[in-house]
Amino acid sequence: MMAGCSVSTPAPAESVQSTASPEQTRDAAGSGPLATGGTSQGARAGGTREACELFNRLVADYSSVSPTDSKGYEDVYLKAQDAKNTVSGDLQGLFASLSLLAIDHSSAAEAGAKPASESQDAVRDAVFANSAACTAAGVTLRL
Repeated sequence: MMAGCSVSTPAPAESVQSTASPEQTRDAAGSGPLATGGTSQGARAGGTREACELFNRLVADYSSVSPTDSKGYEDVYLKAQDAKNTVSGDLQGLFASLSLLAIDHSSAAEAGAKPASESQDAVRDAVFANSAACTAAGVTLRL
């Protein structure tokens, strides 16, 4: 029984995720480092700027994917998910909404359809919610 308990289903799943995650994290991190906190205003402003710039790069990546390339949208989804885990507060909403849109578009691309308008609206709402912070950090968010 103990041997059966030590070889559980979640362990292999975590191994598979751990294998994929560092590569995706490296890709997202290669696009620009993000500050994940810090108590000084300067550190927070720098983290906000980096996050906003990364969001713009991911939106550009998303826009450049062929409408029928589900794998391309999945790549954007993974990068947005990784980026979401490196920021806090409202900035997480930028990456969460983009990852939702990308995975929605991935599913729709297989059927030759477009993503749901709710997914597109979520990104728009997140951009509006973060536009003041990003503008204050010197970055204009793009859709």
